[in-house]
Amino acid sequence: MINADFYVFVKVLLQPDPFLNELTSMFERSTETGSVWVTLKRSSLKSKVQRNKLKTAQQPIEYRCLIRATNGKKTISTSVGAKDHQRFQASYATILKAHMTALKKRERKDRKKAAEDKKESASKKPKRA
Repeated sequence: MINADFYVFVKVLLQPDPFLNELTSMFERSTETGSVWVTLKRSSLKSKVQRNKLKTAQQPIEYRCLIRATNGKKTISTSVGAKDHQRFQASYATILKAHMTALKKRERKDRKKAAEDKKESASKKPKRA
């Protein structure tokens, strides 16, 4: 017999600060292997019927930023309003910078060396007759 609660999926939105804490722990768990996907999208958090009712009543629809993060096994989400967006984005950027250690640094050439290499490669090319 399968438990009926197994099929019930409850979407719980975390507050922004607990979301950021959980996101940090997701990044820390996935340092050796695994990935974390973060998606952001505009949402009113209302159904299409509710939005249409607000439009016909000519009431403004407040849109929020819906943020979801998953590591393939666990999904967390939060909703951020326009007032809190600046503070949330700053905290989110700090977390991203701290956990992007697996990325390779880009090798930069000196501008002088790059210009010399270009001249050398151009002079080595055979001229057409």
